[in-house]
Amino acid sequence: MIKKVLIANRGEIAIRIMRTCKDLGIKAVGVFSESDRDSLHVQFADEAYCIGPSESSKSYLSISRIITIAKLSKCDAIHPGYGYLSENAEFAELCDEMDIEFLGPSSNAIKNMGLKDIAKEMMKKADVPVVPGSNGILRDLNDAYRVADKVGYPVILKASSGGGGKGIRVVKDKKAMSDAFNLTKEEARKSFDNSDIYLEKYIEDFRHIEIQILGDKYGNIIQLGERDCTVQRKMQKIIEETPSPSINNSIRKKMGDAAVQAALAVNYHSAGTVEFIFDRTTENFYFMEMNTRIQVEHPITEIVNDIDLVAEQIKIAEGKQLDTNKNLGKANKFAMECRINAENPDNNFAPSVGEITRYIPPGGYGVRVDSFLYTNYKTKPFYDSLVAKVVTFGYSRKEVIDRMIRALEEFQLEGIDTNIVFNIKILKNKNFLLNNYNTNFLNEDNSEI
Repeated sequence: MIKKVLIANRGEIAIRIMRTCKDLGIKAVGVFSESDRDSLHVQFADEAYCIGPSESSKSYLSISRIITIAKLSKCDAIHPGYGYLSENAEFAELCDEMDIEFLGPSSNAIKNMGLKDIAKEMMKKADVPVVPGSNGILRDLNDAYRVADKVGYPVILKASSGGGGKGIRVVKDKKAMSDAFNLTKEEARKSFDNSDIYLEKYIEDFRHIEIQILGDKYGNIIQLGERDCTVQRKMQKIIEETPSPSINNSIRKKMGDAAVQAALAVNYHSAGTVEFIFDRTTENFYFMEMNTRIQVEHPITEIVNDIDLVAEQIKIAEGKQLDTNKNLGKANKFAMECRINAENPDNNFAPSVGEITRYIPPGGYGVRVDSFLYTNYKTKPFYDSLVAKVVTFGYSRKEVIDRMIRALEEFQLEGIDTNIVFNIKILKNKNFLLNNYNTNFLNEDNSEI
């Protein structure tokens, strides 16, 4: 049995994991950088230890320091949250070597799904539909020309080790390929220390839909339904909802079955997400990638399925076998999440840092807020701009949207710029309400909003 967990993360996800640990009677150990001494996750932790200076590379990304703290504080397990070391195969492998339970999948699953070209080839072998494109990485520019001519423009170049919207470029025609190829390789090298890229046919009118899966250590996989993550700005998700209003039950079942097949192909255990492109024109769907961790948007799946995904991760690590007949993504509730970022939409979404002078989150039936803010807290310039997640649920899409608008209008957050009003504008947009949009909904100048 796991009795003590180190949470190798910060902010709202660290607090969210700590709460589940405490619900299960498990001690929660926090880590923090020098600039995070006053953070809420430090106050929530049963024990908390400084692991370095403000820079993530010297603190939250320091594998040796985190493992050392885990051993010194006698932790049985480490939960990586999302971002940082959550999809670092070396970290997961070292946890195993040090006899610390990694609350996530095996290092092999992380490694295979982390390299997008390898993941794609594995999905092909598992009969999971994939987007037409290159067989593995592109050898050179001529190889990119050859594959693009074969599948037809527009195409998209992707970093093999990519994630978070980085290392991706759409190429609309042949004359744009050379510059795009070189820029994508350079961005991949700088962002991921791996310049390998591959090519796919770019599907212009698509929805971004992902399936939440859980797997145990006995080969059992269940899927918990989909999340529609199509509202994005520069490939960064802003609003997520479940169920998706764009797919019918037949497609929903096929996509769920494909997600299970994908997880089985890599012998997956713990929580994970299989992401798909859904072509609105043909109604075909294709494997995009697999995120081998808990997702930012996981609360909406928890709500509609009445399940605690972090608790499930812990139980799976302890050897519990999943009930394959219980949760199969057949929920009858609706839920939506809005990401609240510290940024100024009126100034090209410039990051905003400052002291929180007023913080009164929304509440009431059907509202959940995950955040690490409090009045007089000073946000930090070193980390991600996400400062809160507002989640609403109900029994129809309209009810959930109406409740979200009410919640965001009720949210009093002063001292920094945020995208709260921008989110409200999206929720009131005619095309959003009519479900008539794709991933290009938020264009470069956001004039549609």
